[in-house]
Amino acid sequence: MLTLSIADSQQRFHDAFAVLEQAIAERAFPGGSIAIVQRGQLVALQSFGRFTFDPNSPSVTNETIFDLASVSKVIATTTTAAILYERGKFGLDDCVADLAPQFGTNDIRRYDVTICQLLTHTSGLPAYVPLFERSSTRDELLAAAYATPLEADPGARTEYSDIGFMVLGDILERLAGEPLDQFCQREIFDPLGLEHTRFCPPAGWRDYIPPTRDERDFRHKIVQGEVNDENAWVMRGVAGHAGIFSTAADVADFAQCWLRGGSPILKPETVAEFTRQQTGTSRSLGWDRPTPPSSSGRYFSPQSFGHLGYTGTSLWIDPKREVAVVLLTNRTWPDAKNQAIKQVRPRFHDAVVESLEKP
Repeated sequence: MLTLSIADSQQRFHDAFAVLEQAIAERAFPGGSIAIVQRGQLVALQSFGRFTFDPNSPSVTNETIFDLASVSKVIATTTTAAILYERGKFGLDDCVADLAPQFGTNDIRRYDVTICQLLTHTSGLPAYVPLFERSSTRDELLAAAYATPLEADPGARTEYSDIGFMVLGDILERLAGEPLDQFCQREIFDPLGLEHTRFCPPAGWRDYIPPTRDERDFRHKIVQGEVNDENAWVMRGVAGHAGIFSTAADVADFAQCWLRGGSPILKPETVAEFTRQQTGTSRSLGWDRPTPPSSSGRYFSPQSFGHLGYTGTSLWIDPKREVAVVLLTNRTWPDAKNQAIKQVRPRFHDAVVESLEKP
């Protein structure tokens, strides 16, 4: 577990913290928590704001646990894929329909979709479909995901797809022989000491978790302590595309694992394979890369990799600088309409790098 290496982070990262304080003042999000890693050391761990815009709501602390949304795709699903790939459970060019026959239909193109294309979002599947509107159980929703029509030829374009990662998560469960949450707990979270990271947080964690939405059209309640994403919610909170809850410190520990070559859960050559840019796309296996204009800002190197989450979360890792930056917010409160996080992220990352590189 990383420990904070300096006592003057408030002064050192004053400009970066000011970006977040201004964003909260302008109601981009009610609260957030950040962690910054440099050369194997935790150099900043700071929290801002409150759980909601109500001045009487709880303050965010370093122990606050956030719904990571699609950052789950790298912490859980991509890392699970990397472990199983390393163990020879599948090949990147394996056909999805061979591993999950229900993926094949009368569309002959579906037999060309590979695991690599699911990981790089080049499968031809659409970005998002509200499957929860016609599914009431996990099995029904997964069946709908498997049956979702392709919108492009496999490999023809990059289209970030939740549907693809739903399918991928289910395939990984089959290959692992157990549910994704159980595999992740034993093979990822426990070995890395991530004590506040998991799918389906227990009831005792609820007071540490800010609400993500006052949802009026589906669950008809304040969403707090359960996954924000409706498709993942129907899947009982365990899905390939969303569902992980965590603290900034735990995400920083996860990032440090990838920065140090995967130890103790992956080999360096597996990390290298999963983080290099793949042919025909700007993405890596499961990871995004900084294509301008990037949420990582202007300074992260071309070797960087990261991921965003719909709820206002992000993780960016720069192996050249040996830096990782975690930003967790609940920008979806109360209704997910505010998009200011898109401007906040690059400004924050720029200010962080500028602070790190000051003489």
